[in-house]
Amino acid sequence: MINIAGVETFSMVDYPGQMSAVIFMQGCPWRCPFCHNGELQKIGKENGFEWEKFTKFLEERKGKLDAVVFSGGEPLVQENVVDAIKEVKAMDCYKIGLHTGGYRPKVFEKILPEVNWVGFDIKAPFEKEKYQSITGPDNLEQVKESLQILINSGKDFECRTTCDPRHLSLDDIRKIGDSLAQMGVKEYYLQKYRPIESDKTTSDSACEQFFEDKELISRLKGQFEKFDIRK
Repeated sequence: MINIAGVETFSMVDYPGQMSAVIFMQGCPWRCPFCHNGELQKIGKENGFEWEKFTKFLEERKGKLDAVVFSGGEPLVQENVVDAIKEVKAMDCYKIGLHTGGYRPKVFEKILPEVNWVGFDIKAPFEKEKYQSITGPDNLEQVKESLQILINSGKDFECRTTCDPRHLSLDDIRKIGDSLAQMGVKEYYLQKYRPIESDKTTSDSACEQFFEDKELISRLKGQFEKFDIRK
């Protein structure tokens, strides 16, 4: 079926307004320096997870949970994710959420009809070298293609950016906001960077600078129907 790293059986933050279970899938082609799930980057680690036990859990939680979110890692790495999503959807009681960075637009296009909501991660301004400096591989064109597919689909979605001050500046966030607004994105969020274990130098004030800049926040509020800060 699919390679799973683990499951969170109850979450109030992974699908807005919905009580959800979250599936963390193995596999990610990117090496974002602020990632707290680095252990999910490779596929194939045995952990005793049994898909059948999870689907049984979902059957038992009908009426108590609202949604199931496929997260990662990067769910689009595993093409079989569409079969897993269809199986959950066939229970006819769960909304389906997907967290993605837009990797592999062709797979995304195939999965999207089965999904109710998407959390789309924007890593950097839409500049080839800048995006690649954060993700590693050069996938910017695929990201932009996936985002356009999402916009055209009419599905509910949000875009969000983790504001890592080691790699992003205030001007970078302005550029991201401008690009997303021009494409027609309606909902955008800034997420506070929480230093990874190996980062012993980044101060909290450095992380807060994005949210304390009144000009930037006012600008973003004017560009999007929904904008907020997540800490």
